[in-house]
Formats: sequence, C-alpha cells, structure tokens
Amino acid sequence: MARGKVRYWAAAKEAAGVAEESFEAATLGELMTKITQDRNDLARVMSRSSFLVDGSPVGRRAHDEVRLHDGATVEVLPPFAGG
Repeated sequence: MARGKVRYWAAAKEAAGVAEESFEAATLGELMTKITQDRNDLARVMSRSSFLVDGSPVGRRAHDEVRLHDGATVEVLPPFAGG
C-alpha cells in the first residue's frame, strides 16, 4: 500500500472541495475508488479527467495496472475549456 498525495485542478478541485489530499492505495484504480466514494460530483469529473503520476501521463493505461509508490503525487486534470 503506497502513501502519497492527490492534487486536484480546476473542476476537480471544486468537486473535491480541497486542492489536495493524502491517499493510501496500491493502484490508480484503487485510489479512484477510495476518493470518489460518497463523492458523486468528484466521480463525475474524474470520469472525464486525465491523470499524471509524478509528472508522467497515465494515458490510456488501465487504472488498475498503474502501480503507485510511496511518496507518489497523482494529479487530476479535468478537461480544460478555451483555446
């Protein structure tokens, strides 16, 4: 079980109600399940978001296959408007 922090940006920050929070999870999939429990607005935003783990894009990899390590930083990036 890894411990780290999640940083929320834009709509994810608004839905989470915080800019960042600590986590304990082994994979990105497990982390998503834990942090969206009883947080429907955050779950909705995260379903459309992309993720960085320690600055590296997760891309289309299955979230259950993205292993997290102690000290990891996961950033939640919802779609941004503008151009």
